[in-house]
Amino acid sequence: MKIARPKRPIWLLVFGGAAAAGLLVFVFFGKAHVWSPGRAPGLAFGIAAALFVFTQVLYPFRRAVGGFPFGTAQRWLQFHIYGGLLTFLFVLIHEGFRAPAGFVGWALLALSFWATATGLVGFWLQKWIPAMIASGLTVLAVFDRIPELVEALRTESATLATGSSEMFERFYSEEVEPALAGVNTSWDYLFDVQGGRERRLARFNRVAPFLGEAERERLADLRAIFTEKLELDAQYSLLRVLRLWSAFHVPPAVLFVALILYHVVVNVHYWWAS
Repeated sequence: MKIARPKRPIWLLVFGGAAAAGLLVFVFFGKAHVWSPGRAPGLAFGIAAALFVFTQVLYPFRRAVGGFPFGTAQRWLQFHIYGGLLTFLFVLIHEGFRAPAGFVGWALLALSFWATATGLVGFWLQKWIPAMIASGLTVLAVFDRIPELVEALRTESATLATGSSEMFERFYSEEVEPALAGVNTSWDYLFDVQGGRERRLARFNRVAPFLGEAERERLADLRAIFTEKLELDAQYSLLRVLRLWSAFHVPPAVLFVALILYHVVVNVHYWWAS
């Protein structure tokens, strides 16, 4: 029987090797000459950082290019993460680990840091949130349909409460109906997908002794509806985090690419003119 060998963290090894090589080059040439972004070694790291950025731009279009050159989506993602880290390191080396000169230099440094940091946060969220949903929720729905499903649950619960006793109707109108009025989002679901579900369902246990046998069955149906609503709230909250993350990551990353392009064009123009 063949024993499966653990996969080698090839991207981590490549990133670590490239990062170490870059730092060694910086130390070697930094001792021999005054480091400058315009000199050959500093310029080389600036060009390398720009090439990494322009290659990473292809990540959203990987399907259009048939996965070239990395093949699978997983490899593209690994390159996107480690390439982003390497880009930020090369930007720092390009500047000689010193404060940049001028507005464009500061903007490039800030946007590079922001794109890298939010990229790492997004990588964690894309691992964490699906795992939370899979481990703690039984009701799964498309994000855009969740408000529609919640409204359907509200209608179903209202129909269920119609014709019930005064005690049941009061419980429904005071304890249940407000929570079914719409999607209730909370950041708590990011770390506790149950979101205090048992505490919220305890109200059903408190009212049950005051209801007849027939209405206890109706209460059980209402509890099932309420539980499904809580799961939809949790799922909507978690998926909304991913959408909010995209708004924090993508526009600054696009601005970073545009500013790099401007920086390259301006420097090529001055080099050609001189």
